[in-house]
Amino acid sequence: MKIRPIKERDAKSFLNLAKQLDSETEFMLFDKEERKTSVEEQRMKIKGIIHDPFSTIFVVEKDDRLIGYLGAMGNTAKRKRHSVYIAIGILQDWVGQGIGMQLFQELERWANEQHMHRLELTVMTSNEAGLALYKKAGFEVEGVKRDSMRVRDRYVDEYYMAKLIDQR
Repeated sequence: MKIRPIKERDAKSFLNLAKQLDSETEFMLFDKEERKTSVEEQRMKIKGIIHDPFSTIFVVEKDDRLIGYLGAMGNTAKRKRHSVYIAIGILQDWVGQGIGMQLFQELERWANEQHMHRLELTVMTSNEAGLALYKKAGFEVEGVKRDSMRVRDRYVDEYYMAKLIDQR
């Protein structure tokens, strides 16, 4: 297993990973079959992220297949450049094997190099495994986003979580 920065040539594999995650769990942003991104559109998004000093995506590769990722999306506004918003997804067959913690360690190394101070994310309040991972990685709940999402015709709350890195 290898964790590495995403490359443009990963567009098709990354899109397939995202679609599989959408179908495996209700804890991702998109419903199954909702993601309509083309491979070329995905390649262009990846290209933009690669060239953005405030954003990154790390992928987890096993036997030439992507099995997980962690994306950190930054801000160009000077007042928000110290902060990134995180999304993470790991295929269900690989959950619980320490991959999430490895991804967060890689993210924190990158964040330190980029002089980031704030790492933030949201998680559905019912996502116990995700919540446990984020707390283990040092994230704290800062608040609740009530009725933040609608899943299976039901409103779902999310926790807003963050971790501060000492970069003052």
